[in-house]
Amino acid sequence: MTECTRNIELFYLLGKLTPDFRTISDFRKDNAKALKKVFSAFVKLCLKLNLYQKELLAIDGSKFRAVNSKDNTYNAEILEKKLKRIDEHIAEYLSQMDKNDEAEPDVPSPEQIKAAILELTQRKEKYQEYLKELFESGETQILTTDPEAHRMHTKDGFNCCYNVQTAVDKGSHLIAGYEVTNKNNDQGLLKEVADIARQELEVETLEVTADKGYESRHDIESCVMNGIIPNVAFKYDKNERLYNIKYEEAEITEEIRNSTKPEDIQKCIKAGVLPKCYENTAIEVELQGQTVLSCFTLNEDGTVTCPMGKILSKTKKKGLNTIYVNKDACRQCPNRCTDSGKYKTVSFGPGTKYVPVRMYGNTKQKLNPIPADIPINPFNHTLDRKDYAASIKVVLRLKKDIHKMKERMCLSEHPFGTVKWYHGAHYLLCKGKEKATAEIGLSFLAYNMKRAINLIGTKKLIEAMQG
Repeated sequence: MTECTRNIELFYLLGKLTPDFRTISDFRKDNAKALKKVFSAFVKLCLKLNLYQKELLAIDGSKFRAVNSKDNTYNAEILEKKLKRIDEHIAEYLSQMDKNDEAEPDVPSPEQIKAAILELTQRKEKYQEYLKELFESGETQILTTDPEAHRMHTKDGFNCCYNVQTAVDKGSHLIAGYEVTNKNNDQGLLKEVADIARQELEVETLEVTADKGYESRHDIESCVMNGIIPNVAFKYDKNERLYNIKYEEAEITEEIRNSTKPEDIQKCIKAGVLPKCYENTAIEVELQGQTVLSCFTLNEDGTVTCPMGKILSKTKKKGLNTIYVNKDACRQCPNRCTDSGKYKTVSFGPGTKYVPVRMYGNTKQKLNPIPADIPINPFNHTLDRKDYAASIKVVLRLKKDIHKMKERMCLSEHPFGTVKWYHGAHYLLCKGKEKATAEIGLSFLAYNMKRAINLIGTKKLIEAMQG
């Protein structure tokens, strides 16, 4: 609507007409499914024009305000506070009624007090109904104006928002795919958004980059297993991310290794073979066998030495046991006693000096020798590795690619900034996820069109649309 008054080209084409905001809103609302198809159709047109390089996609999310005020947002804590305040107000009004005879002239009359109590009682019933609905549905919050939105933390505090996700092409800065969600954060959304972009671009494998907010071991592993190469920034200061994959013996032919089908990629990785499509990327696959049994040692000075020679500090006393931990050492350890990226805790029972543990990883690393006469430690349940019964395992290693992670910053923020500030889309006007998706899709379509015009010119784009 703003463009109709400041954009000369549009001003001329519309013949000085400026559509009412209601007209535009109804158009978006009534054509929700069609608008998403139009966006996909324009992506296909740009593919024919070879505008998408498909080399690297930057995935990021931004929160758009929904049509729901903070006052119409409730969770269990808010409702309980409101109910408590109402009870206090009712008690206060009842007390005033008892003292009404001694009251001064400006004190509310009995009729006014009864009306106020009635109003408070109705509000109390409404809040109790909301609280009941929360417990029955299992949801954490209720939004009365737009139930499909969600209360999220933003730079301006908590607001009712939608979390909008985009996948932006590195070469053209065109949006390849988008998704509107009501999730509070980006964790677990990497594969979902990458799959949308992959479908739009009609490719089987895709390389993406994202920030720390997308850090999720399960989600990243799922990406690798399904033909998506993730470059996600590390939450901690480390150079690689390790995943332990269950080994499955299989005959890997050249045809399987060259395939980009998810089932063939999974078959290769589980057999300890790197698929052809993952060569020259940050992904490595390694077969590891069980190393010698090593141990954690309780020293005379009260410190604990791990099998890799690192010192563990004492954290707390738990019953008869003392717990020791070194988070930084575990995160950087190349020879792990745990298959997760988390740190390992060690507890020593009374009279226990050693805690035995099976180590997996780089066999060249020197480990602490285990005494020959070490007794079975009844307090080593935290290090009991029953899942390591097999002698072979597959280690999936994701290296840090700083260059690609830095490229994300100059790719993903640009479309959001353009849509929010140039198009004036600071917040959404439509209610419901489907209609909000159509609204944001229309803005992204306009962005892609303007970007395509900048890349190839208006004339060539019109010719491509016509023919």
